[in-house]
Amino acid sequence: MKAFLIDKYGGPSEMRATEVPEPRVGTEDVLVEIRAAGVNPLDIKLRDGAFKAFLPYRLPLVLGNDLAGKVIRVGPSVTRFAVGDEVYSRPGKDRIGTFAERLAVHQDDLAPKPAALTMTEAASLPLVALTAWQALVERARVRPGQKVLIHAGAGGLGSIAVQLAKALGAYVATTASAATADLVKELGADEVIDYRTQDFATLLDGYDLVLDSLGGENLARSLGVLKPGGMAISVVGPPDAAFARELGVNPFLRLAMSALSFTTRRSAKRRGVTYSFLFMKASGDQLRELTPLIDAGEIRPIVDTVFPFDDTLQAVEYVEKGRAKAGKVVVAMA
Repeated sequence: MKAFLIDKYGGPSEMRATEVPEPRVGTEDVLVEIRAAGVNPLDIKLRDGAFKAFLPYRLPLVLGNDLAGKVIRVGPSVTRFAVGDEVYSRPGKDRIGTFAERLAVHQDDLAPKPAALTMTEAASLPLVALTAWQALVERARVRPGQKVLIHAGAGGLGSIAVQLAKALGAYVATTASAATADLVKELGADEVIDYRTQDFATLLDGYDLVLDSLGGENLARSLGVLKPGGMAISVVGPPDAAFARELGVNPFLRLAMSALSFTTRRSAKRRGVTYSFLFMKASGDQLRELTPLIDAGEIRPIVDTVFPFDDTLQAVEYVEKGRAKAGKVVVAMA
C-alpha cells in the first residue's frame, strides 16, 4: 500500500512516498481504510526529530496523526466495532501513521464518526479536539463564568478550543488576525485581540486559564494575564517533570525535561500561578464525549484546505510555511 514516511529525521526532503507492507492486525485492533487524514504541526516536529529524545520511534516511520475512514477488518477480541463502521481517531502515539491507505488502530483509540460530518471534516478533528478536551476539561476543569484566553483562535487547535470553552460556559478571549476576527467571533469568542496591532498582555488580566500553542515569549507574557491560582497550559513546551513521569522516562531525562521548564515554572510560581505542559493522549472514549457537542452544532470543524492524498508532501509544506488561514489542512483519498 502507498504511504508517506521518513527514513531518517530531517527537513522536508526526508519525507517521501513509497510502498509499505500491509498493517498487521492485532487481537484488539481495527483495520481502517483511511478516507482522509489531518495534517498537524506535530507531523513536522516528528519529521524534524524534535521529540526523538522521548518518543524513540523505529525508522522508517510513516507520519500522520489524524484519520477518518471505514472499518474493513477487526481483530478477534474487538467488541466495539464491526466491518463497515465509519470511524475517526487519533491513533496512540506509538502507532501513528495516518498518511497511508490503511492503518491498524487499537479499538480503544477509535470512535464512531459523528454522522453529521464528512470524512474530511471528521479527519480534521481528533488530535485538536482531544487536545482541547484534555486541556480545558481534564486538566483545567473549566467552569461556567471563568475567563479563558486561547491563543491563535483561528488555528487548528484554537478554533476547536474556543468553541469548547464557550460550550463549557467560559468567557473566552483569543488572539487572531483582523482577517479572521469575524470567524473567531462566530465560533464564540467574547473578546478578540488583533495580535498584529494590539498587546494582549496589557489588555487582559484576571484570567483563570491560558491555552498556549505558540510558546516562547508568548508563553512567558501569558503568565501575566492570569489571576492568582490561574494556570497556563502549553502544547508546544517546554516539557516538565510531570510529562516525563507520564512517559516513564529514565531519571536523567526526567531531570533534563524539568530543567527545560525551570525558568517558566519559576516565573509562574512567583506570580502565584502554575504552568503545565500538555502532550495529548489518544482516547476513543473522549472522542465519544465530544460527539454530542458536535451533533448539537456547538463544535464544528474548520477546514482550511483539502489536498489529494497523492499531494501529501505539498499539504505538509503548506502547513509548515504557515499558509493556512484558519482551521486544519486535510488530505483526502480519491
